[in-house]
Amino acid sequence: MTKNSSRGSGAVSGRRPPAPDPSPAPDRPLAPDHPPHSPPPAEATGDATPLVLAAEAAVLRSIVDPEQALHAGRTVLSAAESCGDVEASVVALRAMALGARELGDLQAAERHLRRAIATPKAPRERLAQARLSLVTVRTERGHPLQALRIAALAWAYLSPLDRAKLDTQRAVALAHLCRYQEAIASCDRALQALVAAPGTIDDRRFLAGGLLNRGLVHAYRGDWESASRDITACLQIARHAGLDHLVRLASANLPFLAVRRGDLAGAFGHYRAAEDTLFGYPERLATMRADFAGALLAAHLPGEARELLTMAVPDLEASGALVALAEARLKLAQVELLTGDARRALAVAERAELELAAQDREAWLPLVREVTLRARLMLEGPTSRLLVDLADCADELETGSALAAGAGALRLVAAETALALGDHPLARAQLAHLTSHAIPDAPRVPEGTRLITLSSEAQAGHLARVSRIPAPVRRHALALEASLRDDVPGALREVRDGLAEVGSQMDAFDDPALRAHAARAGERLAAFGLSLAVRDGSPAEVFGWAERWRAVAAPAHAGGTADPDQVRAALGSGALVEFVVEDRSLLAVVITGERMVLRRLGDLGPITEALIQLRYALRRSSLGDCGPGGGLVGPTAEELERLLFGPIEAELGDRQMVVVPAGVLHTLPWGALPCLRERPVSVAAGATAWLAARRLGPVPSWPPVVAAAAGPGLAHAGDEVRRVLALHPRGQEVAGRTGPVLDALVTADVLHLAAHGVFHARSPLLSAITLEDGPLMAYDLLGLTRTARLVVLSACDSGMARTPAEGAPLGLAGTFLARGTTCVVAGMVPVRDADALAVMTLFHELLATGCPPASALASAAAKTGVLGFACFGAGDQPVATGLPGSATQLDHDPT
Repeated sequence: MTKNSSRGSGAVSGRRPPAPDPSPAPDRPLAPDHPPHSPPPAEATGDATPLVLAAEAAVLRSIVDPEQALHAGRTVLSAAESCGDVEASVVALRAMALGARELGDLQAAERHLRRAIATPKAPRERLAQARLSLVTVRTERGHPLQALRIAALAWAYLSPLDRAKLDTQRAVALAHLCRYQEAIASCDRALQALVAAPGTIDDRRFLAGGLLNRGLVHAYRGDWESASRDITACLQIARHAGLDHLVRLASANLPFLAVRRGDLAGAFGHYRAAEDTLFGYPERLATMRADFAGALLAAHLPGEARELLTMAVPDLEASGALVALAEARLKLAQVELLTGDARRALAVAERAELELAAQDREAWLPLVREVTLRARLMLEGPTSRLLVDLADCADELETGSALAAGAGALRLVAAETALALGDHPLARAQLAHLTSHAIPDAPRVPEGTRLITLSSEAQAGHLARVSRIPAPVRRHALALEASLRDDVPGALREVRDGLAEVGSQMDAFDDPALRAHAARAGERLAAFGLSLAVRDGSPAEVFGWAERWRAVAAPAHAGGTADPDQVRAALGSGALVEFVVEDRSLLAVVITGERMVLRRLGDLGPITEALIQLRYALRRSSLGDCGPGGGLVGPTAEELERLLFGPIEAELGDRQMVVVPAGVLHTLPWGALPCLRERPVSVAAGATAWLAARRLGPVPSWPPVVAAAAGPGLAHAGDEVRRVLALHPRGQEVAGRTGPVLDALVTADVLHLAAHGVFHARSPLLSAITLEDGPLMAYDLLGLTRTARLVVLSACDSGMARTPAEGAPLGLAGTFLARGTTCVVAGMVPVRDADALAVMTLFHELLATGCPPASALASAAAKTGVLGFACFGAGDQPVATGLPGSATQLDHDPT
């Protein structure tokens, strides 16, 4: 960039049959798969002509080189029509259809196949083979039920081996109709026959495709071992047979499976590889993106899912892949709801409902209605009509195709809506569905409900459904029941036990991002516990609940949560401010050596608005714009300071501070507030996370090893790196490429990066530092076993974070800290290149004297006037010990 620029930048054959639920949908009438007394398959008349042989070769070529198969099919068709070879014409049209299908032109594929089927006097077996191929195309065009009927018409005239191949196609249609047990059975039959087949390339293709389809159905049923086994076998067969195109398509499912296994870092690596291999196949690439988005959505990563879906949906529309399009649109509606855009969610869900209904996919419709009802609740608030609809939809989900977990979560929403409307009897009736001890065999009294008595068989079914309800939902229901009985201790006990269950279920998650997003399953339960603690009014109780929830979300808390005495001992003369969001209010717990207080700061709305204005003003100012917004840094900073620190000013004095943000405060440039200028401030994910970072302690020898690298496009980045290294005796320059930088993270004590930075608000794992060979993204760090003790990101917006769960900020800084870095210094707003050079040079001068990072940053920012950087983690400790005569050592941390 220029000298004055800122450091920011601006399933057959691989198609996965996605579905919302691993349990089979209820059977519905369907045309028989084949007549009970099928005649033997018809034989082709006479010996195969040269044109027929050429057409068959084109069919086989379609999976290896679809463009060449399409060309060969056209050539054979023209010759066959000239000489009246009907059989060759049908086979050539099928070859053209298969080539078009592989290239993503589903409309052309269907047109060629229907033309083949309509060919007069064609051999019945050839027509049946064309119908076999039409099964998949018709499914992907959005008509899986019709596809099954086409399969039934083809069955009678196919050879036993072709019937097995047809079964692999039928499985896709069955899966899209949520008939998973039938889909697996269809694959089982097919594979049994295909394993014993002669072994032509077409046999190998269908064998690999059948394994792939069965594996993906296993995955949606939660049987990961069987899924991995089938997909691995598929890849082995496809590679051995030279089916490179099928290898690419099968590999495109690896990102989806990796997320489902909890390997988030591996998933993004597989995704990048799949993007490369599927380049030139837009429908396949769009399908892969939509599938991966569904897995990310299940992992509570709606921002990342949205990025993929906004790319996938237009390509699916263009290719006519209507079955995948309807599913992608449903996922997009769910994403819009989770990211807070209820109006957009409602509009997308209504369109998805029309498409799914047109495709006869009734098993999916309750999932769409759930999104619609949740969006209406956000937009309209609780109403009696909406309450009835919520309860009815929960009934549909519970008895239909969706997981009981989805039914339970919506049932809980219905109970809370009833409580908001003051309808306690109906609330109790909804809660009774969710609690294991409350089989609803007693009369229920709410208005408009029927009296229900369950038989022993029905009670057993109820208990089976209850056993599948997630722990947070069940515990929340029990806590609400206790609260309705005015048993607050009992309610708190249920919340505490529920959070403990959520935490224990996530102990296997080494990936902090995945753990943080999975923790959202307990978010509403934690919020209820916090509301009960706030009602009690005890600072210690509120602090304890806030830290308990952060402990669930972040793996740094594995040793247990901090108590106030531990915090006091570590603070010395400093202060810790932990912000807490309760409903729409912001509260602060302040801990000092003398006391602990709880203050309600006010409504979150004005605080959010003031923060947005301050960031805007800082951005304009940093870009040298003194026009509208550029000169408002002072007034907006003072207003935000009044809202955040006015009520606790007396407790803080001039102490050093540890700040624990909540919600939108993770985007605040703290050094811009007047009361925090020149004051050392460490921003931590939680009190326990701060203590855990301090326990790591400084590097045990002086001087530390300092590595620095410069990214491209910045006038002063190279000068900055040279100045930084000149200040440290053990400084070493690193090439500004991802490999050397990742290597330096393993060997250096301090890593300094001067480069462009970009923060993805919706997809924080895609936030990156731009290096010479591409971006170093947050998810690239997830595989590191060791990181530098201090990381300095001299880059715009590199300290920004989004928090799917409090205590686990996601972004570059948060990911470094989660991987073991003690402290991160990073930009919170755009910073001019020359300003970054000035503040970072002074920062490292102070750091080289043994000054702790928070103190060094505060002094450097005050002297240069560059306020856009923040210090994260244990910034109150020096990087290394052993500097002779150093007076910067802090109080010993007895924890």
